[in-house]
Amino acid sequence: MPVIVQKYGGSSVADLEKIRAIAKKVCRCKAAGNDIVVVVSAMGKTTNELIALAKQLTNTPSRRELDMLLTTGERITSALLSIAIHAEGHRAVSLTGSQCGIITNDRHSNARIIEVRPVRVEDELHRGNIVIVAGFQGVSYKKEITTLGRGGTDTTAVALAAALNANQCEIYSDVDGVYSADPKEVSEAKHLPEITYEEMQEMAVAGAKVLNADAVEFAKKSGIAIYARASFHPGKETVIRRDTPTEDHGVRAVVSEKNVAVVGLVGKTVTDCTLNILNAVDETITPIKELRFQCPEEHPTWARGSFVVSTATLPDWDRAKQALRDAGRQELDIEEGLAALSLIGLGINRDTSNVRQAILAMEEIGAPILALSTSRFRISLILRENDLERAQEYLHRKFVAKQNRIPPCVET
Repeated sequence: MPVIVQKYGGSSVADLEKIRAIAKKVCRCKAAGNDIVVVVSAMGKTTNELIALAKQLTNTPSRRELDMLLTTGERITSALLSIAIHAEGHRAVSLTGSQCGIITNDRHSNARIIEVRPVRVEDELHRGNIVIVAGFQGVSYKKEITTLGRGGTDTTAVALAAALNANQCEIYSDVDGVYSADPKEVSEAKHLPEITYEEMQEMAVAGAKVLNADAVEFAKKSGIAIYARASFHPGKETVIRRDTPTEDHGVRAVVSEKNVAVVGLVGKTVTDCTLNILNAVDETITPIKELRFQCPEEHPTWARGSFVVSTATLPDWDRAKQALRDAGRQELDIEEGLAALSLIGLGINRDTSNVRQAILAMEEIGAPILALSTSRFRISLILRENDLERAQEYLHRKFVAKQNRIPPCVET
């Protein structure tokens, strides 16, 4: 029978009524002649509540113990959904990430999947069971329970779909797919029926919460299409898949991220100080992006560098910040209260028109750009957080709502 992997986010399984509704939906899919693997998140805000409990004891809880604590949320959901499916007259079995053969590295709170051995899952499917998997978790090669970071349940689902050679992977949440901006923040946000792997990855890296970047990478490598849908409102959907190499979408989406810090290293320092900072990043497991370091050949003892940290995803930013300051030997500057605003699209930087228009747009509304970076599919601006809301609306109106494009610069 064809294998379908479905993932349900926390809002979809927030209470017993919703879990019963999901159980009925899964049973209908099974009755239609499919083998079903369902990956679930913790119920509602359970993960946040568990973190809050830990922080009542200490502001810097051990990441290992946090992993032990947080993985209980998904296990509760998987067991309850399995019980609900049994009540509907179908057979189901709930499994943890480790029981599913999800092997990770040993980085607590932000582990990466290095291998999937789905033998137990295949055995249960062969027995006719619906398999319910606790998402967001795995086991390291050291036999430690690990979590996969924000959006890790998406990664669990797509990694399992790839390992099982599934026909498709369906990601269900409280929104009916991917939009050109967060519809809760931008009134003119447009639904995107299709989007490429690359664009979706850039959106995820830039802060979009619809899908996890690692999940999209697994889909891209295996060629599995991802269907992003609403759990309880069928109709629209977004399909994430490969695109034709000649298609140019321009700017498809505007993505924002709050709680951003920029860490800058300035002044005279030795190269090993730069290495000390990178070691501190590693030791505190601080995910960073937009990394830049310069050590001019004519001044080998002088360095300038910076990187961006998404502090909202860190359970112990205060500890990481102090470790970075210690490593920087007073040469480190950490600026908080910032936000990232990104334009995403295939072919977005084939010329300079989009960058120029973004810079001019920020000048028009008086929102200073503190940093700017580009990639093949993205233009990212660092702004003050209090400028974010109006900047996001304005850029979306300029680039997406009206699909305005400035013609390429012509040298005269």
